[in-house]
Amino acid sequence: MMIHAVLAGDEVLARQKLRRLLRDEPEIEIVGECATVPETIELVRATGPELLFLDIRMPGMDGFDVIGALSACKDFTMPNIIFTTAYDQYALRGFEIHAVDYLLKPFTSERLHSAVDRAIERTHPPELRTVRSNGFIRNGTAFSTRIVFKSQGRILFLPVSDIRWIGAEENYVRIYAETETHLLRDTISHLEERLDPEAFLRVHRSSIVNLQYVKEVRSEPNGDFTVVMVNGQRVPMSRSYRSRVSELMIRA
Repeated sequence: MMIHAVLAGDEVLARQKLRRLLRDEPEIEIVGECATVPETIELVRATGPELLFLDIRMPGMDGFDVIGALSACKDFTMPNIIFTTAYDQYALRGFEIHAVDYLLKPFTSERLHSAVDRAIERTHPPELRTVRSNGFIRNGTAFSTRIVFKSQGRILFLPVSDIRWIGAEENYVRIYAETETHLLRDTISHLEERLDPEAFLRVHRSSIVNLQYVKEVRSEPNGDFTVVMVNGQRVPMSRSYRSRVSELMIRA
């Protein structure tokens, strides 16, 4: 099911960038753009979109005026709101009105994708949600089949099947693929939520392995455990995660 969206903001370049980024979101169909509060109110009432990307500061009035005017319309279904703004001081107020997300400019394609995911969850009931182009659904839970990120001036679309293992490095995670590694500003817990647990297993608070590339699990003389990958890389396993591996081996 397509989600119809309106882009509202007075900066033409910002709207163009957002439209460009949304090309990678196949479930989003842009039905119009507007630059002022009166234009936004009129366009949203005319098109009835499910989603509104709304800047907060616009000439004369602001995005909250848009929401107030639309809320006062009888027999009108309010769209879900994703705020796009350069000002963080309105974030609390934004979430108080139950906005889907609050994107602080300049935001990345990954951050936008996360917001669109939330909009899809709100817009479509589980039984009607379609599989995203970069993910799939297993037992009602959506998992990624690729990870999109910037690396050395490139935008990479890395299939998760190419990932050997993932390690945490302070405020970053390092993804180990076949011939190269990539450093992302993310948390290992967030990545764990996106990955299919049938294929990826967390073996330490700081590491996740792709079971497809695991050769063996070794016990060390000191009582610790190590996961040995098929390419010889060794990933430490903490004792607290040992039971998860044992359960997996029993199921296998």
